[in-house]
Amino acid sequence: MPGAAGSRPEQPSLATRVTGSVPPEPGRVGPGMTVARSGGRRCLEGAVVSPAPREQWSAVLAADPAASVFQSPAWFDAAAAVTGARDASRLYETNDGRRLVLPLLRHRTLPGVALEAGHPHPFGPGGLLAAGGLRPDDVRLVLSDLAGSPAVSTRITALYDVAERWEAGLPPRATATRLPVHVLDLEGGFDRVWGERFHASARKAVRRAERAGLTVDRDTTGRLVPALYDLYLAWTTERAQRTGLPVPVATALARRRQPLPMFEALATAPGLEGRTWLASYQGEPVAALMTFVHGAHGISFRSYGLREHGALHASHLLKRLAIEDACVSGCRWFSLGMSGGAPGLVAFKESLGAMPRWSLECRVERLPLSRLERVRQRAESSAVSAITRLRGRGA
Repeated sequence: MPGAAGSRPEQPSLATRVTGSVPPEPGRVGPGMTVARSGGRRCLEGAVVSPAPREQWSAVLAADPAASVFQSPAWFDAAAAVTGARDASRLYETNDGRRLVLPLLRHRTLPGVALEAGHPHPFGPGGLLAAGGLRPDDVRLVLSDLAGSPAVSTRITALYDVAERWEAGLPPRATATRLPVHVLDLEGGFDRVWGERFHASARKAVRRAERAGLTVDRDTTGRLVPALYDLYLAWTTERAQRTGLPVPVATALARRRQPLPMFEALATAPGLEGRTWLASYQGEPVAALMTFVHGAHGISFRSYGLREHGALHASHLLKRLAIEDACVSGCRWFSLGMSGGAPGLVAFKESLGAMPRWSLECRVERLPLSRLERVRQRAESSAVSAITRLRGRGA
């Protein structure tokens, strides 16, 4: 669009810079719209290119003060490689020149039925990146654009520190569910966290662990992933034995929900710098933890400890070391993740000083697939309960 006489010529749109100069598409272009062609397209209040070019994605990641490892290209590429989903990420430019990036994967469950998600559930939240910080208007722009997607359902989960901005920007066609998480404030550094936010009981548990003869190994190459996964399966076996669920059934479910290739891909992806922590007692692994740090966010991604060795307090020690590592790395927050309403897990996280917050799962759907997903989850839970009851009667 030509500028007024004597004014500075307008900068070319994002789509023009990315794909080359093209004439406007025929048809109506409403107020506030920018034309995108040849790999991009137009959307209300801006231009969008999909898939998002990695160079621009990395630039927006660096320019967003709330960015987390979950939103990095390396995390996204690992999720795509493990799940086989297609890259449907989007790069937006608003009419005021700001850039946004939405990590988005598309997969098909049936011919002609496409589902989109920031990340599949095991890979954690994703959410929208925004240069200079996210605004509610950015959320409204992107979710309104996704309403025109060919996908029958699109799911995006926003991290806790921007969840309120997501909630404020929801357009009418979007729905949202709050997901409780526990987050530790790292302001003031580890000495302050240890002295003021760790409960006395947690400090006592850590000191006991330090005197228990535990050996702790920390790795950033993926070397400890097999040991972590073996511990995950042993933890699953412990739980199955307590509930009465047959161990083969529990193990099969565990492998499907948390596949080994996910841990391998995330632990070895260049640029993620994942930390795998392993605590052993007399040569036997008793607790394991996988963490990530990026910008303001430290993430406890997965954590497993064997109940039979609970008196060693190995999980307390690993969390203490990982929290100190996040402080040294310059993180402002350390997320201990969701607790599923388990009172013991909630108490453990709060003993470390973590406070309840919430992430936001947002959906834009043309069909009510979220209801069907809840039905499937209830059916799976009911089947597991039925198997447990039958096993108990036959004992």
